[in-house]
Amino acid sequence: MFLSTRHSEIIQLAKDSGRVLVDDLAAHFGVTPQTIRKDLNDLCDQRLLSRIHGGALFPSGIENMEYEARRKIAAEEKDAIGRAAAKLIPDNASLFINIGTTTEAVSQALLDHSGLMVITNNINVANRMRVFPEIEVVIAGGVVRGSDGGVVGEAAVDFIKQFKVDYAVIGASAIDHDGALLDFDFREVKVAQAIIANARHVILVADATKFERTAPVRIGHLSQVDSFITDRCDIESIRSICQESEVQLIETMR
Repeated sequence: MFLSTRHSEIIQLAKDSGRVLVDDLAAHFGVTPQTIRKDLNDLCDQRLLSRIHGGALFPSGIENMEYEARRKIAAEEKDAIGRAAAKLIPDNASLFINIGTTTEAVSQALLDHSGLMVITNNINVANRMRVFPEIEVVIAGGVVRGSDGGVVGEAAVDFIKQFKVDYAVIGASAIDHDGALLDFDFREVKVAQAIIANARHVILVADATKFERTAPVRIGHLSQVDSFITDRCDIESIRSICQESEVQLIETMR
């Protein structure tokens, strides 16, 4: 497959930061936005990038993004979402924290809490929180996914089912406009479903780029959560589902 110098650099920029935007690329290369849009369309046709409104994501298709690339996408938005979620969780609470870069932002924001019992299948969360004496960390057993430190599989599901906690913090790889919560790994989905079933208050955390993505495996539906925290939600069908299902919608950037 032959790629021009500009196409190769666009792919590298997308790989480094997780996403690229048309206006930024036009300024970077000194070309028109129309030229960049054509470049992105060509790269998406070759399944090297995945088109979103105003830009593109790396990589394309139904493959999940590399952990470091995902962590860099909307980093400021994720931090704000994490702080908003932490405000919903009081001291002395028990909670699940699931796999994901946004749920990890929540764990960071919870470090000033005391008396927490945190059950997680996320090694990154466990490593961050275990050094704080005011927080008890319990980690699920199972298969450790090398790409992001997530613990998945039937052993993790059975472990989660032993608990009934006050709160659950979950993420999703994609949110369909009909309210479906989607992910890539069916093993991770089973753990997420167990977490939802065994928490009194479910908090979904996801930045707005998740409305622009797709994934093949269904976790559940937005109506199953109690609070949904995002940076902004411009999807009217999602807003309607939240209103009709009495889901608390919190937008950190509005």
